[in-house]
Amino acid sequence: MKIREQLEEREKANLCATATLSMASLGRRLQEEQDDIRPCFQRDRDRILYSKAFRRLKDKTQVFLTPDGDHYRTRLTHTLEVAQNARTIARALRLNEDLAEAIAFGHDLGHTPFGHAGERALAQVCPLGFRHNEQSLRTVDVLELHKDRQGLNLTEEVRDGILNHEMSTTPMTQEGRVVRLSDKIAYIHHDMDDAIRGGIISFDDVPHSITSVLGRTNGEWLGTFIHDIVSVSEEAGDIRMSAQVEEAFLALRQFMFDHVYTNPVAKGQEGKAQEMVIILYQYYMEHPELLPEALQRLQNQGEPIERLVCDHISSMTDRYAIARFEEIFVPASWQVL
Repeated sequence: MKIREQLEEREKANLCATATLSMASLGRRLQEEQDDIRPCFQRDRDRILYSKAFRRLKDKTQVFLTPDGDHYRTRLTHTLEVAQNARTIARALRLNEDLAEAIAFGHDLGHTPFGHAGERALAQVCPLGFRHNEQSLRTVDVLELHKDRQGLNLTEEVRDGILNHEMSTTPMTQEGRVVRLSDKIAYIHHDMDDAIRGGIISFDDVPHSITSVLGRTNGEWLGTFIHDIVSVSEEAGDIRMSAQVEEAFLALRQFMFDHVYTNPVAKGQEGKAQEMVIILYQYYMEHPELLPEALQRLQNQGEPIERLVCDHISSMTDRYAIARFEEIFVPASWQVL
């Protein structure tokens, strides 16, 4: 028996009845040989980890645009914290940790430079619309390459979890639902930590009605969320919070929107960032011949130019977007030769 088959049998023996078994996966769009060692979801996780889109997350904004400090979160560190939350919850509930981690690693691959400001800019200017979760799926399905083939050819369960990690949608698997909640508790936790570090708010500003439920420190909040999700989900047979903790979570989320996500200290540069993205979009629409060769090949296959321009801009890091904007629109210094 191959190592992969031993691991699949171990899943079958140890995971709970609602877990997604690797041996029962819905499979991939293109059939391929199984790996000798890794079950399919672990293989997906590795493909995402080694993708260029994953590496670019290190230079993409989470909340603070170009922060002055080394310890603020980026889109990559956010992704790692989501994955850690998801693995903790999945392990406690005896769900498939490899599937949860693969979804977590892939859920934000389609995020634009400058965070949600960039996403709003592309959604505003592109007639086809733009949503980062749909772009994340497009990234793994179309834009990334695996063995010189278009797309990573991930399993249906991972693809579904990536697409449906927003609270307005429902993933097909319990593991996908774990990631969906893990994403939300991760950003509430680390955005508060970054906001305190940035001097935007202090912990004492949080209303007592919230801290009396979630705890007196940021670390206690995360512990409360995870313990509550595990205990409630184990009893309910589905992934959820208790009514009391969910109410406090929603109140805290609203507090963050009122005091952090719209705060001029954290968001004062967003208007400039959005304008930059819009101008870059318009420029590449007028000059599609400057798109990367891979995207030009997709255009030759009939892909709409509006989508391809969004592909190019959303793949940019903050630093690269600024550099391209300066290269195109900012006059260079004149030097006497």
